[in-house]
Amino acid sequence: LLLHAGLNLFGVRLVSVLNSVSVWWHLAGVAVIVGALAFVPDHHQSVDFVFTTFVNDTGWANPFYVAAIGLLLAQYTFSGYDASAHLSEETSNASVTAAKGIVRSIWVSWLAGFALLAGLTFAIQDYAGTQNSATGVPPAQIFLDALGSRGAALLLLVVIVAQLFCGNAEVAAASRMVFAFSRDNALPGSALWRKVSGSTQTPVPAVWLAVVVAAVLALPSLYSATAYGAVTAINVIGITPAYAIPVYLRLRAGNRFVPGPWSLGRWSRPVGWIAVVWVAFVTVLFCLPQKSPVNVDTMNYAAVALAVVLVLASVWWYVARRSYGTPTAYGTAREEAEIAEGIV
Repeated sequence: LLLHAGLNLFGVRLVSVLNSVSVWWHLAGVAVIVGALAFVPDHHQSVDFVFTTFVNDTGWANPFYVAAIGLLLAQYTFSGYDASAHLSEETSNASVTAAKGIVRSIWVSWLAGFALLAGLTFAIQDYAGTQNSATGVPPAQIFLDALGSRGAALLLLVVIVAQLFCGNAEVAAASRMVFAFSRDNALPGSALWRKVSGSTQTPVPAVWLAVVVAAVLALPSLYSATAYGAVTAINVIGITPAYAIPVYLRLRAGNRFVPGPWSLGRWSRPVGWIAVVWVAFVTVLFCLPQKSPVNVDTMNYAAVALAVVLVLASVWWYVARRSYGTPTAYGTAREEAEIAEGIV
């Protein structure tokens, strides 16, 4: 987190370069991992095992319930595609490129996520051994069994660097959201969080807020696997309603909504309703307990975290909505030109 703070405080140009490198690292990383798992091991699972075998070790008897909560694994591959929107104020021709970036990242995530999950599943050497791995991380055990310790270490290095790139992008996105809301007086302490460095054009207090909050959320994970599960699950459970809320408001507005210069056209409404219904379904689904019997260790605390966030956001909306305002252009032509030089 300190590394991410330092990189984000350095300036918007560095963030842009790292995000570009990150895209290629992720795509190349998936190709390397899937390629290694496809060609190095002597044994692979059958197509029947990968696509039709059903294993239920959850304690729940209903197979439909178990299959439904299993959707979380695939849903994990679809997150963070809104990052281009969060950085839109630092993007050239954002009304077009940010929208295209969201759509492109979704289908790229689908292809890369499917390839990665399929590659890992085909490469399982010992299902029971992988499930009960001494590492506590089944994918790492798949690497170890299929490639040996040296090969596994190299692939895990690819994963670790990818996660560092993701963390850096998340700090950038979170800090820009904090800045944008604070600029419009929509957060407590907005006067502080909207301050921008004159030399780097970076919202320094917002970056530190994003890092500190992330650290506080992650601390319980150091000593509790249950807390780790809740924090990682809230990633999917928390962001999907955030995606769906503006989509729903656009649908509710009907013809009063004026589309931007790039949109889904006639597909906008059907795709929007499918998205809203799907999000409502998975949000309820992923708040349900994943193991039986339900106790302190198996409880899904993501539901509690989601409820707290929604309550706080709702309360603050009623408190701050009168002071909330839309951004206005200001500054001299020279100041605006200097800011434009920092747009990436």
